[in-house]
Amino acid sequence: MSIWKKPATLEQINKFGANTLVSHLGIEVTAIGDSTISATMPVADHTRQPLGYLHGGASVVLAETLGSIAAHLAAEEGMVSFGAEINANHLRSVRSGTVTGVASPLRIGSSMQVWDIRITDDNDELICISRLTAAIRPQP
Repeated sequence: MSIWKKPATLEQINKFGANTLVSHLGIEVTAIGDSTISATMPVADHTRQPLGYLHGGASVVLAETLGSIAAHLAAEEGMVSFGAEINANHLRSVRSGTVTGVASPLRIGSSMQVWDIRITDDNDELICISRLTAAIRPQP
């Protein structure tokens, strides 16, 4: 059974991120499951730090993007989500390819949600573990 309270297609979600940091980093939402959302991001010049590795900040942007989309879709109609806190543990470095993030819920409440986001490389090795706390508020 799906946890989503707002309908959305991949096309709608990706279009919503056009001309934002999300599209600038090449983040593309690729799947919506019953309780997870997945997205990819290239490891390329625009997502690397000066030594040539994936920038930790880019991983955090991927994590916050996934968690925020998930929190919004899991909130009641008329409610929006705002990131309140995010943390990230960078476990492994990567120089090329694509990373994939998957967000899954730890808690979905009416005023606060907590999401676990795991980012892996092309070999399915864990790159980063992140947790996003989202505040749920009435849409202004």
